[in-house]
Amino acid sequence: MITHDVRAHRSKDALPREDQLAWKIAAVASDPVAVDDEATDMIINRIIDNASVGIASLNRGPIKSARAMANAHMRSGGATLFGLSTDHLVCAEWAAWANGTAVRELDFHDTFLAADYSHPGDNIPPILAVAQQCGKNGADLIRGIATGYEIQVNLVKAICLHEHKIDHIAHIGPSASAGVGSLLGLDTEVIYQSVQQGLHTTVTTRQSRKGEISTWKAFAPAYAGKLAIEAVDRCMRGEGAPSPIYEGEDSVIAYILNGRTARDKGESPYDPTYQVPLPGPGEAKRAILETYTKEHSAEYQSQALIDLAFRMGKEIEGRGGFDAVKSIVLHTSHHTHYVIGTGSGDPQKMDPNASRETLDHSIMYIFAVALQDGEWHHVRSYAPERAKREDTVRLWHKISTIEDPEWTRRYHSPDPNEKAFGAKVVITMEDGSEIVDELGIANAHPFGARPFGRAEYINKFKTLTDDILDASESERFLDLVQQLPKLSAAQVLELNPVAPAGYLVENDAKGIF
Repeated sequence: MITHDVRAHRSKDALPREDQLAWKIAAVASDPVAVDDEATDMIINRIIDNASVGIASLNRGPIKSARAMANAHMRSGGATLFGLSTDHLVCAEWAAWANGTAVRELDFHDTFLAADYSHPGDNIPPILAVAQQCGKNGADLIRGIATGYEIQVNLVKAICLHEHKIDHIAHIGPSASAGVGSLLGLDTEVIYQSVQQGLHTTVTTRQSRKGEISTWKAFAPAYAGKLAIEAVDRCMRGEGAPSPIYEGEDSVIAYILNGRTARDKGESPYDPTYQVPLPGPGEAKRAILETYTKEHSAEYQSQALIDLAFRMGKEIEGRGGFDAVKSIVLHTSHHTHYVIGTGSGDPQKMDPNASRETLDHSIMYIFAVALQDGEWHHVRSYAPERAKREDTVRLWHKISTIEDPEWTRRYHSPDPNEKAFGAKVVITMEDGSEIVDELGIANAHPFGARPFGRAEYINKFKTLTDDILDASESERFLDLVQQLPKLSAAQVLELNPVAPAGYLVENDAKGIF
């Protein structure tokens, strides 16, 4: 890996293209290095993972809306929608919109956390949609997805967006643009312009994950994927982009990220430097192997805490039950405390009438339900009647979080052997006794007690889809995707589980399209 120093520059510096981050990203994307077997295997796992959660959410509100919008843009020779056959094709950017929303809706696919946080599987819907529309084969698709993961993971390692209240989809714009460019075998110049347009059009604020969190949380990454496809299309036609998009005097670093912070402090906005790692020429793209999926349908920082709650709940029951609990304090990282904990200051996170999107960003709610139920279910655990249960509300309101500097350090550690996303939990009972336990990483994490492998991804797929898909369709899809490197373009078009006739419920509300 090569670490690149990236900072803002004055326009008069005339920063050469070859020194710009967008060009370096494009050079990685256009490098034809082969994707190795281990990374290929994980790409297959993540396509299965995305399909699991995408099919499970087919009849949820945001997906019905997204599918209705996509269905207004039918196209012969286009791309498929989750649940529908190859007889039903739409424009690639709209397939990315609908399928990306389905993948994100349950907050249940893969994750990567570093300086910022991300769901790198959000790159798959736009890259797959373009592969289907443009007649690309399995090897092409693997190359594109490997690039999408590589760029997003390394941007997330280096550039923190959330400290500036910018939503993390701003890293998807460049990564998906690069992935599509790699899939199509475009030259460095076209990908360079696409990456810049992809970033420029996807800088949005974190209000999408603050306060009353709405269904937009599911749409946000799909929006970035759709705009990435449109960016590549424009640049393939010869159009340019705001440049340099990262380093420009009035651009992202100078006016949105660390340059703006420096300016607010009376310092030079051109001095703060980001160090972005990227593969060197000829170096394999393996960043997908650093990412991890979810066993539970909730914010990733809650994964280890759900596992921990399962075992702590049993001990509480043996000590007099949940009404004998006086308080529960989670000693955790800055991110967990301020984003999904009581440090957020969001009263909605303690509200039994809150939306599902808010509840899955409330570690207090999640921990309370996991303690009581000893399980986590993507539907039952968020049901309104579950959130409003009186004994749950009493327990929920006894839970708080505090930041522990050691957990924050471990959260940001570059050493994978000590990186952690959990907490130490101190439960104080009414009699003054305590139950203390901790867990740093989820059981399903690559370093966890039960790491996910192919069998676990397949089991997750079947668990989420067995009551939806016919058994023959489930087996067809699973058999096909596991042959990904050898798939023809026609077979790539079939990489979509089809729901039984009559299963899909459509949104009939009239819109503009």
